[in-house]
Amino acid sequence: MDFKDIIKPENLVYRRSSLLTDKPFSYCPGCGHGTIHRLIMEVVEELGIQEITVGIAPVGCSVLAYEFMNMDMQQAAHGRAPALATALKRLMPDKYIFTYQGDGDLAAIGTAETIHACNRGENIIIFFVNNGIYGMTGGQMAPTTLPGMPASTCPFGRDVNIMGNPLKITELVAQLPGVHFATRQSVHTPRNVRRAKKAIQMAFEVQKNKKGTSFVEFVSNCNSGWKLSPVAANEWMEQHMFPFYPLGDIKVDGNLVTK
Repeated sequence: MDFKDIIKPENLVYRRSSLLTDKPFSYCPGCGHGTIHRLIMEVVEELGIQEITVGIAPVGCSVLAYEFMNMDMQQAAHGRAPALATALKRLMPDKYIFTYQGDGDLAAIGTAETIHACNRGENIIIFFVNNGIYGMTGGQMAPTTLPGMPASTCPFGRDVNIMGNPLKITELVAQLPGVHFATRQSVHTPRNVRRAKKAIQMAFEVQKNKKGTSFVEFVSNCNSGWKLSPVAANEWMEQHMFPFYPLGDIKVDGNLVTK
């Protein structure tokens, strides 16, 4: 029997998006970036908007997105992706514009750009990957590093009396009137992957309808930075990250979600 006779459309469970390049992911095993890339590209492909979509990523692990997303991409200086996204959207309002940023980029050097773009209600999507650490540059403490969580620059754990509390950046921007949709998701289980994809679809719908800024956070692991195996990193994330960064919608249709 020919292999093609077995893989019939009605039996197809998964097909790699044509908007992913053929280059194998170079992220650490167990990292959530690859799954998030796949979901964004799947949504862009399903919406048929590849030719009118531009992705922007700055410095950090997110910079590798250019090698894997088969569409127009633009690099921004560290932390400046929302500013570049603002310019592109205003110059080309018919394009779909999104940024793809990590926590060290978005919530540290890029805090001002993030806050002001959201406050203006720029009609863009900000995808934010939060793993609580600087993953690419050596595992330093990030603005999102948990209290007591060790990093290369706080080997005995984050001391909030000295270093301050972690930033819950999604809750912060959700307070701004320019943000129409704000949510926090993860991609560590099939169920969470499905929920994350729905959030991505919603973000593109918001941009299509010119409602303002969509802010989609993904709580992810960094097993290399955390010095854990992929399985142990997911378990640690569930036990420690999710209680501090709870998953779910924070703002929908311009209204804060009450829980």
